[in-house]
Amino acid sequence: MIFIRFFDVLFSFIGLVVLSPFLIVFAIIIRFDGHGRSLYQQERVGQNRKPFKLIKFRSMFPNSDKGLQITVGNADSRITPVGRFMRKYKIDELPQLINVLKGDMSLVGPRPEVKKYVDLYTKKQLEVLSVRPGITDFASIEFVNENEILAFSENPEEEYVNNILPKKIEISLGYASKPSVSAYFRIIFLTIKTIFISGNKKKSQNE
Repeated sequence: MIFIRFFDVLFSFIGLVVLSPFLIVFAIIIRFDGHGRSLYQQERVGQNRKPFKLIKFRSMFPNSDKGLQITVGNADSRITPVGRFMRKYKIDELPQLINVLKGDMSLVGPRPEVKKYVDLYTKKQLEVLSVRPGITDFASIEFVNENEILAFSENPEEEYVNNILPKKIEISLGYASKPSVSAYFRIIFLTIKTIFISGNKKKSQNE
């Protein structure tokens, strides 16, 4: 929808301008953390199966994506100390505003997956690729504690592929089949609310 793209460009541009000092500070902190570059890029599958480079703040040690391509809880040994804090409040996702501005992504839409998992999609599930992938959607909100769920699984990847991913796609298909401006703003509002509630809950548990 043209209106959704308009809001994507407007909000991502404003976000990058307003948050630029904050983003620069984190980029410097990550760089001086001593474990590699501040930004991390990974190939994901976008709209109409077109690949693109998703941009995030690096929250893991270098070469951590060579094996398992999902994160297993905050106790995952691949996550850096700074990375744990960023993941808690989804700060590592903020550079994706660049992807939104470029048109690779939308603020709202199904989370983009790596090709390894997209190759497992059924014909029906592939319909989720009919819209731009997003930073957040109803599935992201529903599975905000996904990493914790996987942390308690004996086989995290099997749990993700067989149980979590199909449920996320089913939820995402609802928005992908009929994206609307009202759903767009509702998801953004619910995401902000969920991040703060989830972050404060984890803070209380750690105290």
